[in-house]
Amino acid sequence: MPLPPRPRSPRPRVLHVVQPVDGGVARVVADLTRAHHATATDTDTGADGPYRIAVACPQDGPLSRAVRDLGADWYRWEATRSPGPSLAGEVRALARLVDAVRPDVVHAHSAKAGLAARLAVRGRRPTVFQPHAWSFEAVGGATARLALRWERAGARWASRVVCVSAAERATGIAAGIRADWAVVPNGVDTARFAPGDAATARATLPALDGTGDGPLVVCVARLCRQKGQDVLLRAWETVAAQVPGARLALVGDGPDARRLRTAAPAGVVFAGAAADAADWYRAADLVVLPSRWEGMALAPLEAMACARAVLVTDVDGARESLPPGHAPYSLVPPEEPGALARAAVGLLRDPGRLAALGRQGRRHVLTTHDVRHAADAVAAVYRGLLGTAHTECRESITS
Repeated sequence: MPLPPRPRSPRPRVLHVVQPVDGGVARVVADLTRAHHATATDTDTGADGPYRIAVACPQDGPLSRAVRDLGADWYRWEATRSPGPSLAGEVRALARLVDAVRPDVVHAHSAKAGLAARLAVRGRRPTVFQPHAWSFEAVGGATARLALRWERAGARWASRVVCVSAAERATGIAAGIRADWAVVPNGVDTARFAPGDAATARATLPALDGTGDGPLVVCVARLCRQKGQDVLLRAWETVAAQVPGARLALVGDGPDARRLRTAAPAGVVFAGAAADAADWYRAADLVVLPSRWEGMALAPLEAMACARAVLVTDVDGARESLPPGHAPYSLVPPEEPGALARAAVGLLRDPGRLAALGRQGRRHVLTTHDVRHAADAVAAVYRGLLGTAHTECRESITS
């Protein structure tokens, strides 16, 4: 049954189109909804413009519940995580939804939603595309070439391409994508992710029962090739041999869960997905994210907000997310388990340095990566688009 057209409002309406609906992308959209929609209850006008927020995404996953809990409008848009035979129907359904909701801005998140939204809207409304890491980095061979061809072509239907790091933008430019760019670094909720006592946090986590009291390394991420947990497991045998009693917890779920469990050394904790990872960060001595590619990962920012030291791979956004001076201790090349092991051992053997890096990380996130800064910057992108009529497909894209 078609949706009835919505009545017009003096408040601009933003429609977020989202797939996937878990992990970092979902947290970004929930944070933007919380920041922008909460102010919309205060006033219908104002130079900074509160927004009427709507989100179109699949029902499964935490995002739809979060949106409704925040009082924003949620529209069911069923879509698979990756392109497939259902794409044409997903695009038609989204086009009908956009016609009914009549948003002033469409904001599409990640590769799949970006593909469907740009095909559905085709430049007829101001459209923001936020890749959250480029699709062509996630695949290889002919699939990567096809994904890159689409990103180059689809840029003409994006009024702005919002990257979460300057490095992500540089990757797009180097790949030949010509777009109107904006860079909005990721931000985190520094009240939700705040320092706490490690022993207290560990006591709340049953998965750690019986694992001992040695140094704890935590990786919070979807269990998939992108996040590189297989590299961490290859490094862990060396770490465990050189740091007696060291423990590793993988927090998350995903398509590689069974394979990783099979390959894991004895004693590695598979904690499953966590609705709130804050206690895992607080419990950790060191938080590791050995990604193969990113735009700018949220987990290291969340860990630093909790005053925990991080160790990350040198992929897009990693250097920009770290405080000045942290790279020699906190940054290693991707896909190199030996380098990862050496860095982890060095940090775990130096509790004083771990504590200092954690304190500096907390200060850095407060000043540079607070979610309010990110929400304000995204609102500025919307204001820039709404200040100019975008009613037809744009013919030229500037780089």
